[in-house]
Amino acid sequence: MRAGRSVERGNIGIIGIGLLGTALAQRLTAAGYQLIGYDPDSIALKRLQALGGTPGASSDEVARTCNRILFSLPGPEQVRDTVAEIEPHLQAGSVILDTTTGDPEAVEANAERLAKLGIAYLDCEIGGSSKQVVEGEAIVICGGDEGTFEECFEVLAAISPRVFRMGAAGTGTRMKLALNIAIGLHRAVLAEALSFAIANGVDAAQALEILKAGPGYSRAMDIKGRKMVEHDFVPEARLAQHLKDVGLILKTGKATGAFLPLSHLHHELLSEAAQRGLGGEDNSAIIKIFEPAL
Repeated sequence: MRAGRSVERGNIGIIGIGLLGTALAQRLTAAGYQLIGYDPDSIALKRLQALGGTPGASSDEVARTCNRILFSLPGPEQVRDTVAEIEPHLQAGSVILDTTTGDPEAVEANAERLAKLGIAYLDCEIGGSSKQVVEGEAIVICGGDEGTFEECFEVLAAISPRVFRMGAAGTGTRMKLALNIAIGLHRAVLAEALSFAIANGVDAAQALEILKAGPGYSRAMDIKGRKMVEHDFVPEARLAQHLKDVGLILKTGKATGAFLPLSHLHHELLSEAAQRGLGGEDNSAIIKIFEPAL
């Protein structure tokens, strides 16, 4: 852990108050930051207000009011549109801290273009679900200018006690996609192992206990095992979001020449799950793909 230069706890903007955005808001308000946020969903704005934040009328208002703005958006398209919307209202010296799992090339392009206007862009990727963020168990993987990173370090440390700086803008996103390969495939392997054990007459809870005790253990078993066994698919991170992430992994892998046979298979499994209407459920719902049809 390293100490960054301290910055005053002033207004911080947040655009996108879904599962992850709400968790980020909870961490930051608990740390004493004043948040002004916007989301087109009025229910999301009420969640922000309940946490002590101030709902904004638009993304423009957030940009005019705050010089540090977090993005927590569904994907690269929403980032593109939001940047275009708020850019005329950003002041030189503003910083965008983008927690969206996005397209590394788009991140690099945004950072380069905004830097010419005196606006810094950090890709501050979150490793972990919304629940893990709230509990302080997630990590932050950051790319961008080192000086800006140091100035914003205290904000990032309020989100997680484990903050990593990778290098230039886009490197945080590239590492997050690598992390998501491991996370997603661990979940899929757990789902297949549990389903195999259950199909062979093993009690689901006992199977999970033994898997966790054995040499094939992974943290996915702690984080998603109970949800799979109990069929509790209330979302902490939606399956559709991980499908989007795996699409980005394949796109980035094609551009860099990476060999990704398991990610191609994973994309097929997640696509099938989405076609069955599971996209809005927790990503642990991938186990349904391995279960026999009723």
